[in-house]
Amino acid sequence: MELEKVFHLTSPTTKDLENFMDAYLFNHILILLARCRVFYEGRAKSQLEEGDRVIIIKPDGTFLIHKDKKREPVNWQPPGSNIIWKVEDNYFILKSIRRKPKEELKVVISEVYHTCAFNCEDYEELNLTGSESEMAEMIFRNPNLIEEGFKPLSREYQIPTGIIDILGKDKDERWVILELKRRRADLQAVSQLKRYVEYFKSKYGRDRVRGILVAPSLTVGAERLLKEENLEFKKLNPPKGSKKDLKQNMKSKKTAILDEWL
Repeated sequence: MELEKVFHLTSPTTKDLENFMDAYLFNHILILLARCRVFYEGRAKSQLEEGDRVIIIKPDGTFLIHKDKKREPVNWQPPGSNIIWKVEDNYFILKSIRRKPKEELKVVISEVYHTCAFNCEDYEELNLTGSESEMAEMIFRNPNLIEEGFKPLSREYQIPTGIIDILGKDKDERWVILELKRRRADLQAVSQLKRYVEYFKSKYGRDRVRGILVAPSLTVGAERLLKEENLEFKKLNPPKGSKKDLKQNMKSKKTAILDEWL
């Protein structure tokens, strides 16, 4: 007998939602269409006032919150995070807690329009070469591709203004923020990098932070804006080899502890 794949509720009561979470959290992908506020506290702090959002919770602990615009989630927690919930003053409260580093994402839900649990069975791995993720792995394996003395410290480092592809330090102990693009970089890529750099400069000082856009090439507009903003460019093509080969010896490098630099 084939197992049922999808379960859903429309406008659930708080009690219905509690029962739904009990039944399907940790073994299904959960999707909630809800009105909520979002609070993040960890390496930084952020607050998102009430609005309609899409909340996605995966069995591995991945926690994503999407707005109605842009590709990236506005808040997120990585795999391995612990998910807890409770009801308080007629609000349904979800928390995603990460121990190392210590981070907490709190979602205060005032209304759930619809919720869905998907029994997702997928045992295949994406075989993609030349991606930005592989570029990051290649840089971790050989930091001198960026410059001599560069030390990569963290990948996908979350700050209030977005997610930094690679955060590291140069030989003079200045912060270095890398924005990676697998294709020709445009004005949007430069603006993205500028936001991240400005945030770090506000914390550590203007002379202690560098921003480098890493891509195979630049548009004319992007090159002009980089110069105007005193940002840098490093020409680097994405790898064309096997992803399995690129992952060799990565674990020891990826476990570098960022907190000692903060």
